[in-house]
Amino acid sequence: MSILLAGDGKMLQLNRAYRGMKKTTDVLSFEAGIPVKLKGAGRVLGDVAVNVPMAESRARRNGTGVYDEIYRLLIHGILHLYGYDHEASAWRARKMRKKEEEIFIALKEMDTERK
Repeated sequence: MSILLAGDGKMLQLNRAYRGMKKTTDVLSFEAGIPVKLKGAGRVLGDVAVNVPMAESRARRNGTGVYDEIYRLLIHGILHLYGYDHEASAWRARKMRKKEEEIFIALKEMDTERK
């Protein structure tokens, strides 16, 4: 998996090119689906692009840290690569949101344990 930390201009360009939308966005995921023939390697997931200025803005608005917002966007993008889709139905949106929160909490706990 690759991760791109980008600004509004790049996210607008990507959103327009790949989704036909003429607006910026907070996170984009691009599934690769390439099988890897190494024992236990699984597959290449794809790419996740995160809009850092949007994460910064959201952090200020929510009173959270910018890294927390970037983590949340990365988690969201990675879940899309694993097949989660919040746009398919309200039930799937709740399921994805719950999984995002579970992963975020686990990451924060691991970070706390390291200190």
